[in-house]
Amino acid sequence: MTKTILIVEDDDSLRNILCEKLEKERFVILKAKNGQEGLEMALAKRPDLILLDIIMPVMDGLTMANKLREVEGKTDQMSQGRTPIIFLTNLSDEKALSSGQQAGVYDYLVKTAWTLDGIVKKVKDKLGE
Repeated sequence: MTKTILIVEDDDSLRNILCEKLEKERFVILKAKNGQEGLEMALAKRPDLILLDIIMPVMDGLTMANKLREVEGKTDQMSQGRTPIIFLTNLSDEKALSSGQQAGVYDYLVKTAWTLDGIVKKVKDKLGE
């Protein structure tokens, strides 16, 4: 069964490169350019995994992750359980990492420290691909 990944990233070029790379791996890709769009899409489409930037306009990634976890905890709408989230960000400080862990984030990847192939491998590992 084909897995669906939601990419929530405000940088158009990075979002498009990630989409192309993951589509080549036969994933279905959903895209959002801020946390508000990402949250709405996550609730409507229920992706198998979310790649989530932290610093974005309208709603940041930490807020989106916390709101998603709140909805997942309250409703049967997300019957498959908590959606795995991988933060993909330029932040590397302890506060951001701690906030991500509190939101139940699966992993935290600093953009400058990861290659596209490394990100794809992390996604595949989490999804059992």
